[in-house]
Amino acid sequence: QVQLVESGGGLVQAGGSLRLSCAASGRTFSRHTMGWFRQAPGKEREFVAAINWSGGVTSYADSVKGRFTVSRDNAKNTVWMQMNSLKPEDTAVYYCAASSRFSTSTSYEYWGQGTQVTVSS
Repeated sequence: QVQLVESGGGLVQAGGSLRLSCAASGRTFSRHTMGWFRQAPGKEREFVAAINWSGGVTSYADSVKGRFTVSRDNAKNTVWMQMNSLKPEDTAVYYCAASSRFSTSTSYEYWGQGTQVTVSS
Protein backbone atom coordinates (compact mmCIF):
# COMPACT_ATOMS: atom_id res chain seq x y z
CA GLN A 1 0.00 0.00 0.00
CA VAL A 2 1.15 3.53 -0.79
CA GLN A 3 -0.61 6.61 0.56
CA LEU A 4 0.08 9.93 -1.14
CA VAL A 5 -0.41 13.51 0.04
CA GLU A 6 0.19 16.44 -2.29
CA SER A 7 1.03 19.98 -1.26
CA GLY A 8 2.37 23.18 -2.75
CA GLY A 9 -0.52 24.26 -4.92
CA GLY A 10 -1.84 27.79 -4.95
CA LEU A 11 -2.52 30.91 -6.96
CA VAL A 12 0.27 32.34 -9.10
CA GLN A 13 0.50 34.86 -11.91
CA ALA A 14 1.36 33.80 -15.43
CA GLY A 15 5.09 33.40 -15.80
CA GLY A 16 5.51 32.45 -12.17
CA SER A 17 6.63 29.22 -10.53
CA LEU A 18 5.33 26.67 -8.07
CA ARG A 19 6.83 23.53 -6.60
CA LEU A 20 4.47 20.67 -5.87
CA SER A 21 5.41 18.01 -3.34
CA CYS A 22 4.03 14.54 -2.86
CA ALA A 23 4.79 12.75 0.38
CA ALA A 24 4.35 9.00 0.34
CA SER A 25 3.88 6.54 3.15
CA GLY A 26 4.70 2.87 2.84
CA ARG A 27 7.90 0.92 2.54
CA THR A 28 7.47 0.23 -1.17
CA PHE A 29 7.73 3.84 -2.38
CA SER A 30 11.17 3.28 -3.86
CA ARG A 31 9.83 0.48 -6.06
CA HIS A 32 7.16 2.61 -7.70
CA THR A 33 7.07 4.88 -10.69
CA MET A 34 5.62 8.22 -9.61
CA GLY A 35 3.43 10.26 -11.88
CA TRP A 36 1.84 13.68 -11.92
CA PHE A 37 -1.52 14.21 -13.58
CA ARG A 38 -3.90 17.14 -13.80
CA GLN A 39 -7.57 17.70 -14.39
CA ALA A 40 -9.11 20.99 -15.40
CA PRO A 41 -12.85 21.66 -15.01
CA GLY A 42 -14.83 19.85 -17.67
CA LYS A 43 -11.79 18.01 -19.00
CA GLU A 44 -10.37 14.53 -18.72
CA ARG A 45 -7.53 13.82 -16.33
CA GLU A 46 -4.29 14.04 -18.28
CA PHE A 47 -0.70 12.91 -17.87
CA VAL A 48 1.84 15.59 -16.97
CA ALA A 49 5.06 13.86 -15.91
CA ALA A 50 6.47 10.59 -14.62
CA ILE A 51 9.68 9.43 -13.00
CA ASN A 52 10.80 5.84 -12.63
CA TRP A 53 11.79 4.18 -9.36
CA SER A 54 15.44 5.25 -9.51
CA GLY A 55 14.87 8.72 -10.91
CA GLY A 56 16.89 7.83 -13.97
CA VAL A 57 14.01 7.89 -16.42
CA THR A 58 11.50 10.68 -16.81
CA SER A 59 8.73 11.51 -19.24
CA TYR A 60 6.78 14.71 -19.83
CA ALA A 61 3.71 15.76 -21.70
CA ASP A 62 4.57 17.93 -24.69
CA SER A 63 2.64 20.82 -23.16
CA VAL A 64 5.01 21.04 -20.18
CA LYS A 65 8.37 19.99 -21.63
CA GLY A 66 11.06 22.50 -20.82
CA ARG A 67 8.93 24.13 -18.12
CA PHE A 68 8.25 21.36 -15.58
CA THR A 69 10.80 19.11 -13.88
CA VAL A 70 10.01 16.03 -11.83
CA SER A 71 12.40 14.65 -9.22
CA ARG A 72 12.36 12.28 -6.27
CA ASP A 73 14.22 11.35 -3.12
CA ASN A 74 13.56 7.77 -2.08
CA ALA A 75 15.19 8.31 1.30
CA LYS A 76 12.57 10.98 2.02
CA ASN A 77 9.68 9.15 0.32
CA THR A 78 8.98 12.32 -1.61
CA VAL A 79 8.52 13.35 -5.22
CA TRP A 80 8.46 16.92 -6.44
CA MET A 81 7.44 18.74 -9.56
CA GLN A 82 8.98 22.14 -10.21
CA MET A 83 6.71 24.19 -12.47
CA ASN A 84 8.19 27.26 -14.15
CA SER A 85 6.85 29.71 -16.72
CA LEU A 86 3.32 28.85 -15.70
CA LYS A 87 0.48 29.62 -18.08
CA PRO A 88 -3.25 30.09 -17.45
CA GLU A 89 -3.87 26.81 -19.27
CA ASP A 90 -1.87 25.03 -16.54
CA THR A 91 -4.74 25.75 -14.15
CA ALA A 92 -6.04 22.43 -12.83
CA VAL A 93 -6.13 20.10 -9.87
CA TYR A 94 -2.81 18.27 -9.82
CA TYR A 95 -2.62 14.68 -8.64
CA CYS A 96 0.31 12.56 -7.57
CA ALA A 97 0.09 8.85 -8.35
CA ALA A 98 2.13 5.68 -7.90
CA SER A 99 2.43 2.73 -10.24
CA SER A 100 4.29 -0.55 -10.19
CA ARG A 101 5.04 0.00 -13.90
CA PHE A 102 6.39 2.98 -15.80
CA SER A 103 3.42 4.49 -17.60
CA THR A 104 2.08 7.71 -19.06
CA SER A 105 -1.51 6.54 -18.90
CA THR A 106 -3.87 7.02 -15.97
CA SER A 107 -3.61 3.34 -14.99
CA TYR A 108 -1.83 4.05 -11.71
CA GLU A 109 -2.69 2.00 -8.61
CA TYR A 110 -2.48 4.73 -5.97
CA TRP A 111 -3.62 8.35 -6.05
CA GLY A 112 -3.39 11.40 -3.84
CA GLN A 113 -6.27 13.73 -3.11
CA GLY A 114 -5.02 16.49 -5.40
CA THR A 115 -3.85 20.07 -5.00
CA GLN A 116 -5.28 23.07 -6.83
CA VAL A 117 -3.03 25.16 -9.06
CA THR A 118 -4.49 28.38 -10.42
CA VAL A 119 -2.56 30.58 -12.84
CA SER A 120 -3.95 34.05 -13.41
CA SER A 121 -3.36 36.00 -16.61
